[in-house]
Amino acid sequence: MTTSPPNTLRTIEELPDMGITLSDGCRLSARVWRPVDAGDDPVPVILEYLPYRKRDGTCARDALTHPWFARRGYACVRLDIRGNGESQGLMEDEYTQQELDDAVEVITWLAAQPWCNGHVGMMGISWGGFNALQVAAMQPAPLKAIITLCSTVDRFADDIHYKGGCLLNENLGWGATMWSYSSRAPDPALVGDDWRDMWLKRLEREPFMPAIWLRHQRRDAYWQHGSVCEDFSAIKAAVLAVGGWGDAYKNAVPQLVEQLDAPAKGIVGPWVHKYPHFAVPEPRIGFLQEALRWWDHWLKGIPAGVSDDPDYRVWLMDGVRPATWYTHRPGRWIAEPKGATSHLPVHQLHLVHRGDGKLSPDAGPLDTTVRSPHHCGMTAGEYCAIWLGPELPGDQRADDALSACFDTAPLDHDTDIVGAPRLRLQLSADRPQAQIAVRLNHIHPDGASTRITYGVLNLTHRDGSSAPQPLVAGQVYDITLPLDHIAYRVPAGHRLRVAVSTAYWPLIWPSPETAALTLSTGTLELPVRPTATGDEWVFPPPDADQPWQTRTLREGSNTRHSEIDHTTGEIHLTIRDDFGKVEDSEHGLIGGGIAREKWTIHPDDPLSARGTCHWTDEMGRGDWTLQTETHCEMWSDKTHFYLQARIEAYENGIMVYERDLSDKIARDQM
Repeated sequence: MTTSPPNTLRTIEELPDMGITLSDGCRLSARVWRPVDAGDDPVPVILEYLPYRKRDGTCARDALTHPWFARRGYACVRLDIRGNGESQGLMEDEYTQQELDDAVEVITWLAAQPWCNGHVGMMGISWGGFNALQVAAMQPAPLKAIITLCSTVDRFADDIHYKGGCLLNENLGWGATMWSYSSRAPDPALVGDDWRDMWLKRLEREPFMPAIWLRHQRRDAYWQHGSVCEDFSAIKAAVLAVGGWGDAYKNAVPQLVEQLDAPAKGIVGPWVHKYPHFAVPEPRIGFLQEALRWWDHWLKGIPAGVSDDPDYRVWLMDGVRPATWYTHRPGRWIAEPKGATSHLPVHQLHLVHRGDGKLSPDAGPLDTTVRSPHHCGMTAGEYCAIWLGPELPGDQRADDALSACFDTAPLDHDTDIVGAPRLRLQLSADRPQAQIAVRLNHIHPDGASTRITYGVLNLTHRDGSSAPQPLVAGQVYDITLPLDHIAYRVPAGHRLRVAVSTAYWPLIWPSPETAALTLSTGTLELPVRPTATGDEWVFPPPDADQPWQTRTLREGSNTRHSEIDHTTGEIHLTIRDDFGKVEDSEHGLIGGGIAREKWTIHPDDPLSARGTCHWTDEMGRGDWTLQTETHCEMWSDKTHFYLQARIEAYENGIMVYERDLSDKIARDQM
């Protein structure tokens, strides 16, 4: 299936705007890197399919990645989803059937090009990792393999909208991001005089997606669509799944490894939401070399040994002191030859209360009431850390003080926690709606508390999220609460803590009333792997192509402040991310942006919760400038959520468009 020697570097060309016209007449715009002689010596295609603008949005990572593969005998196609970047059409939502149908049509078109050998792979992180899985489940014949990074198999249970049936504040935060991202114009240098008409039509039709998502507070058909866990067997392409312990999406990799019938391998490092050849915390790996082995095997038929790799390779992190940011996480690579973690032994520890909370191998009495103030959770960090500042969970002692805590005795040996812990509880509540948040923490000898992993549950979703049911006050329920997957070593002499709270702000939106929970039994099921003695796998060092060439017009910056208003008693978290402003050194397009968020709550009042977001997006070339200002806000009462949003667009400082939205959405056991 290949004629060029596998390690020969080939001369490449770049096409900044290759048009792919779909059957309905919509022209999608692709940026392509491919060998100049691909017409004589056809190559496989690697498709990355995103709404994040190839011209100015993902340039930094594209420059490091796609030319590298192209020089090694691939055509890399970075395609903008319709309604974004220079692609025609209008965007309606994320992961629509239209989006997936477009991808299948594009894959068929690419495979038929004379410079393609007929084999296609998909690769992507986050949105691109999601739709790679979703498109694979549609089984387009040319799609032989995918690489999915920082993705999910369940759009309701494990994305940015809901977690454990709780409404994530990321639903508003990420919706605000897309409200801003999709407000940007196409580049006139590529689309010509039609750019303004395309831009104004987008602004008029751009959806405010938090309102769409908030209308689906149960796991209904809306969320089943695009959730590949509905039918893992539909995926026939080989899957390499990659994730990071600093990312929001910690669970998909082991699930894919263990549930797919198709060939599947998994890699999880210490990283946040980034590609592993430039991610933090370090150590980084030679992701491009690892991916090349995958592509060579499945798209070129070159023996690369990938079938013999362990199924699951993960970075077992050493337990370290809490910090809101790490540049490096010490540890070691461990490898499971078959499967991921479900075969590992599980140790049971019981929640016991004899004057103080104990986490004990022996069962004992438990009669503990938890009623946390609503600002519990302020040390949780960002739901999805993405390298914008101090985003990781800090010292948990402040939140531990607002929770019911259960500690082990000092451990007599190093303990390697590898997998997804689960907490089984018997509990009752005094309100029809209530939440529970559970953190597994590493307690250092001086009392410092590092969050290992966590889970949350809307207790009306205790029996599933398709048909939530209110609680009956005083009735005892059996609850199982899974925590996120992790690989973490707790040193001998240190302790484990289970911290239980009834609030986790600003990660999740509070229930409409302050509830108290009474715990009557509790058992932690802790997956413990035999202690690793050293590295069980070695990756090559990171490699990459030349960085994106730009001129910096404004340096980026980041601030995060927590404040107490001593007059009102409200707690505020204020975030400002300035992404800087740069000019592309080749074609002169200027891009920049600033994001601002504020999250407010009173410790005694769940109905005081409020989130506000404001984005500024900048674009231009020479004396021509565009700017959009997007705003949104959310609050609630006992029965409804309230949303407001506004978008303003400016050309050369003159407003050319404005629109206001407001919405009222009933709370559905949320």
